[in-house]
Amino acid sequence: MLNCELKRAVMQDIVLMHLVGMKPVVVHGGGPEITRLLERLGKKTEFIQGQRVTDSDTMEVVEMVLVGKVNKEIVTNLQRYGGKAVGLCGKDGGLIEAEKEWVHVRGENGEEEIRDIGFVGKVKKIHPEIVEILISQGYIPVVAPVGVGPQGESYNINADLVAGELAVALKADKLVLLTDVEGILADPRDPQSLISALEVSRIPDLIQRGVISGGMIPKVRCCIRALEGGVRRTHIIDGRTPHSILLEIFTNKGIGTMVVPG
Repeated sequence: MLNCELKRAVMQDIVLMHLVGMKPVVVHGGGPEITRLLERLGKKTEFIQGQRVTDSDTMEVVEMVLVGKVNKEIVTNLQRYGGKAVGLCGKDGGLIEAEKEWVHVRGENGEEEIRDIGFVGKVKKIHPEIVEILISQGYIPVVAPVGVGPQGESYNINADLVAGELAVALKADKLVLLTDVEGILADPRDPQSLISALEVSRIPDLIQRGVISGGMIPKVRCCIRALEGGVRRTHIIDGRTPHSILLEIFTNKGIGTMVVPG
């Protein structure tokens, strides 16, 4: 999404899906934009196990970027190409009920420790009514992954996890995750070793062997959660390929990795 040409192609794909009768719902992140603004403000970013340590000041920036900037850019672009879009975050209509996330790390003595990383949350419950209303009225909902806690506090939530939980709540037919790699590779050093279809039963071994690692782990877990919740098909595809969404959905072979039950 940092490439203007690719961004335009993604927006066109989503609008086309809507025009032919599909009902797309968009969930987005915004990590690079958040980091850039924090740097401009002179605030250092710290990550623990891939999670951004988020104090109250950082959470203000996160919410500003995700809800006020990235979300509205996507809405504007979808409408530019003929769609009707509405931007939401988890606070709207109580969409994303969140709870605090704690990180388990290994201390210097090798023992497991629980680390507080601030206003980083996980999904406690999705209340999809506001999204369903928008879909029924012909809109494309665009969701920023900011949830609301029991005291009204904001939580930054991994966008992939929000997408998976929302797909389950909406009883979606497909979950498509756009990333910046070809998909899941049998050999991470060989781009030709793409796994076109991956059964859930193979995933624990691939994680243990390091074949699936880093930011791909939450994406895969998100796919597992969606499949367990009734979503029929889940896909991890390369967003760097123009019109990758259409290629994955409308061609027999597809271009990424389809995670399937079994």
